[in-house]
Amino acid sequence: MLIRYKKSFEKIAMGLLSFMPEVSDVKTLQDIIKEYDSNPDWSLFLWKEVDILGAIGVRVEGDEVIIQHVSVNPSHRNSGIGKQMIQRMRTHFGDEFRVCADVATESFVEKCDEESASSQI
Repeated sequence: MLIRYKKSFEKIAMGLLSFMPEVSDVKTLQDIIKEYDSNPDWSLFLWKEVDILGAIGVRVEGDEVIIQHVSVNPSHRNSGIGKQMIQRMRTHFGDEFRVCADVATESFVEKCDEESASSQI
């Protein structure tokens, strides 16, 4: 299930976001987390089963919600967690906003959308 990020999950969130290729150093991670803490247009969600296994971050721009961070613990990849997080974002924001990806997440979001479309056929 998706839960909203809160400060007590900071280290876990930083650890998950560090798996993204474009997040290469601690300073960048700290800046990203600070933005999620302080910018009302940015929201970070965590995927929790027994443990927290994934993170997905979005920002609102006009009538769009842009998925800008998606990360899953490497031990739990290829089990559908990333796809489920994206589907939940579409469900959560889809009535009010158009949910789309940014450059960093575009290929993954497209792959998830293609898999969802082919599984519905």
